[in-house]
Amino acid sequence: MGTNLEMDFGGNSKMLIQEFAERAYLEYSMYAILDRALPHIGDGLKPVQRRIVYAMSELGLSSGSKPKKSARTVGDVIGKYHPHGDSACYEAMVLMAQEFSYRYPLVDGQGNWGSTDDPKSFAAMRYTESRLTRYAKALLAELEQGTAQWQANFDATLSEPAVLPARLPNVLLNGGAGIAVGMSTDIPPHNLNEVVDACVHLLEHPKATVADLCQHILGPDYPTGAEIISAPEEVRNLYETGTGSIRMRACYEAEDRNLVITSLPYQVSGSKVLEQIAQQIQAKKLPLVQNLRDESDYENPVRIVITPRSNRTDTEALMSHLFATTDLERNYRVNLNVIGSDGRPKVKNLRDLLKEWLAFRVQTVKRRLQWRLDKVDRRLHILDGLLIVFLNLDEVIRIIREEEDPRSRLIKRFRLSEEQAEAILNVRLRYLAKLEEAKIKTEQQTLAEERKELQSTLKSTRRLKTLVKKELREDAEEFGDDRRSRLVEREASSALDESELVPAERVTVVLSQMGWARAAKGVDVDVHALSYRTGDAYQAHVEGKSNQLVLFLDAQGRCYALQAHGLPSARSQGEPLSGHFKTSDGARFVGLMMGEEEDRFLVASSAGYGFVCKLADMTTRSRSGKAVLSVPKGAVALPPVKVRDVAQDLVVAVGSQGRMLVIPAAELPILSKGKGNKIIDVRHNRSGDDVESMCALATVREGEAITLSSGQRIKKMNARELAGYAGTRAKRGTLLSRGYRSIDAIEVHFRD
Repeated sequence: MGTNLEMDFGGNSKMLIQEFAERAYLEYSMYAILDRALPHIGDGLKPVQRRIVYAMSELGLSSGSKPKKSARTVGDVIGKYHPHGDSACYEAMVLMAQEFSYRYPLVDGQGNWGSTDDPKSFAAMRYTESRLTRYAKALLAELEQGTAQWQANFDATLSEPAVLPARLPNVLLNGGAGIAVGMSTDIPPHNLNEVVDACVHLLEHPKATVADLCQHILGPDYPTGAEIISAPEEVRNLYETGTGSIRMRACYEAEDRNLVITSLPYQVSGSKVLEQIAQQIQAKKLPLVQNLRDESDYENPVRIVITPRSNRTDTEALMSHLFATTDLERNYRVNLNVIGSDGRPKVKNLRDLLKEWLAFRVQTVKRRLQWRLDKVDRRLHILDGLLIVFLNLDEVIRIIREEEDPRSRLIKRFRLSEEQAEAILNVRLRYLAKLEEAKIKTEQQTLAEERKELQSTLKSTRRLKTLVKKELREDAEEFGDDRRSRLVEREASSALDESELVPAERVTVVLSQMGWARAAKGVDVDVHALSYRTGDAYQAHVEGKSNQLVLFLDAQGRCYALQAHGLPSARSQGEPLSGHFKTSDGARFVGLMMGEEEDRFLVASSAGYGFVCKLADMTTRSRSGKAVLSVPKGAVALPPVKVRDVAQDLVVAVGSQGRMLVIPAAELPILSKGKGNKIIDVRHNRSGDDVESMCALATVREGEAITLSSGQRIKKMNARELAGYAGTRAKRGTLLSRGYRSIDAIEVHFRD
């Protein structure tokens, strides 16, 4: 229905609204691409940047002049060339003045122009002053020499250059970033000397490949001194395709016991890095660090001092962790998308980009030479006319004195052009001396030689390339500097495991019947004396270390894991495990485990089945847990029991009808998950329902004793008595004495 709507533009001009919307959006897209977001390959500038530089040159703000208020420049820019907001224009100007943002700044600012910690903390434009830098001369030096194409400004009252006649490939030297409609650009800055070497090589070897050029351009060169740690293959692939990424890492050095960070990656704030490290320290996730301070000052813009907790601290592992968890290491997207000489945006590889810029530069030099040649020709033409004056001085003076129209008479008498006649009439009497005739002949000879040189250069492609190479090297000598971003291939950083960051303190983790957990420091903890919520009571506990995982087993045989150090203190009543895990409705936790990955535990169900499983096989990071024990219908999982040595341990199993069986642990399988084998035979009725279940389980070694709890009754059994209940797996077991037919728990008395 919308396609039938029409818009009236006055008169008889009408357009379908769908067609109008498509055309309007396309025009807006092209405007955003060509006139706002993407740099031109010629001068490497976006329109607002180009207009700022040009406006400053028109105000006479060269590097040797006195700076003026930035508000004056911004006013000229938005009033004459760029009718946009003053704050946006000023921010673009600030960016070109910040040495930590631009590799080769175009604006020399005085006052507060922001800092690395807060680039947007610059003062208002009414307070700051600015002028162009020496480097800006490379963009403007040839502007008035017939090299630029001029276009009308927004109200057609002034002219402005469409592209500045850059003597250097600024598009690579300073790079740029921008987001347009449907495309973006991220061009990293590069070192001037390296780029010039690559340009010269490409001029000398037009068939050079990207790999050849990479022998000169080693990689991006950011304003900050951090390291580029991307592999050479990645950097080369970036230049081959025009897209990729660059990884930067902060530099640090050891001073006594301290680690001192001396440089940060591009656009990384030192205060933010300090905050990120401090947050880890406060959260007790970085115990390896004892102290952190910022000693940055005017002489040392970046000096972050980290003091390890001990001399034995692995500093490389510590820094690797910080690189992985803070902005000390960052990845930068690269997309060499520029507006080409044909006015179209395109992602270019390094060779195509440099080749197109060199074509632009050669054409610019041609225009400059042609402009100079035209100027020389005009001057020689004028000198030819002036020489006639000296050869016919008396006649010329008579004509000027006596004739009513001396211009026409001179033209007719000596066959002069309009320009020559005008020049003769403008000659002052003081220049009619004999000496001036010699000067004219000398100037003619000099200009004739220059004209010959210009003509031969314009006709020869080789001489043009030689001139471009010479000028590139001259500019490199004037503006070039050493590389700041070192290229060092390093291994990828990795964060330390949470268990390595937490001090290994002995703890006791307590589980309540309602599924609340907490951790108490030490192992001599009276778990029954702890306070529990109303209606809640002690369920189980386990001893371990604070840097270990705690595994919780629910009644359905699923395992869940938590870091021990993340549990609340035993001074409180703990916190519900349901807040940490995604459990099924009505899930009940029956036991918990801690230890090393290779430690083994016996897991079993009340149906009498079980197996031995390594702790590592039960560990999971999923909040939904991991199915470990297959529990038959109507049965529940029993609290897991630690197995110290499969070859030596004995398994003590007690049925709900008072039968006990002692078997070697070696008779049970070692599995990662499953139902397991039958440990003790429990009886069923004819309908298949359980009438008996395995209610208690323990592991002992030869010579150890146990205590059976049956309500208020307690029965101690030594090793000799236990031997009387020994049997083979899956048997019924031996009946316990009267009064101990309903066992609640088994306590093992370990030998010292």
